[in-house]
Amino acid sequence: MKRLSIVAILLLVGCTKVQQPVATAVIARPAPADPTPTGIAYLCDGRKEVSVVYAKNRASVTLEGRTWRMEYQPTDSGFRYVEAAYEWVGRDDLASLRESGTAKPIAFNCRPQRRTT
Repeated sequence: MKRLSIVAILLLVGCTKVQQPVATAVIARPAPADPTPTGIAYLCDGRKEVSVVYAKNRASVTLEGRTWRMEYQPTDSGFRYVEAAYEWVGRDDLASLRESGTAKPIAFNCRPQRRTT
């Protein structure tokens, strides 16, 4: 009986599938000077969704029905778009919408989810 239990367990272990990681497509931001409008939807902490349309050194950033028109500002690393009171900043596939000056986050840990245009 003990042998039968061990064999059954080994058979079950051998039949289980090893889950492969799901490959996700990289959604790259366009170069700042690219004139073609490119929209990207980001999902942030707290399930906030930020939609951004990039085109020709500008970004239109929309959160909860409010849109900010921002200008690109060169940085040593990452990216930065600013307007009078807010900024859209980040690097690679992680971004934040925050108040300029205080850096108080409005939406943070934002990751690209899909293209919108």
